[in-house]
Amino acid sequence: MAIRTIRIQGDSVLEKRCREVVELTPKTRELIEDMIETMYEANGVGLAAPQVGVLKRIVVIDVGEGPIVMINPVILESSGEQTGDEGCLSLPGKAGTVTRPNYVKARAYDESMQEFEIEGTELLARAICHELDHLEGHMYTEKVEGGLRDVTYEDAGDKQET
Repeated sequence: MAIRTIRIQGDSVLEKRCREVVELTPKTRELIEDMIETMYEANGVGLAAPQVGVLKRIVVIDVGEGPIVMINPVILESSGEQTGDEGCLSLPGKAGTVTRPNYVKARAYDESMQEFEIEGTELLARAICHELDHLEGHMYTEKVEGGLRDVTYEDAGDKQET
């Protein structure tokens, strides 16, 4: 496993739509392992493949209950609303207020290409929405209400949002 370089906002790879994963190759398994390690090293809650320069529909998330790997994820349902601070590993030192659904149900494939569904509220719902936006070439900065502000590591708590 290896720590990968996280692409920063302004890098054109972050503006591109990702391709579906059709088979899980050894190279793709290595990518997933590297993404998890990179997310933890950067104190993140989530990481999408384009953030490490790979245009594949893969995200990893950990809101404190262990890593969740989502391959080819799609949101099936969402409801409610939550407004809160959000940051991104691709825009370090910045945060902004973003409104997202408070509940999300998604379908994806795991590392064995077995389909599963996941439901999440609050931080998990926010992380799923944030990471899936990356797969479409969008960043949270497009949704920020009232502009971005500077944050320090201490202000953001233990982890960057995603």
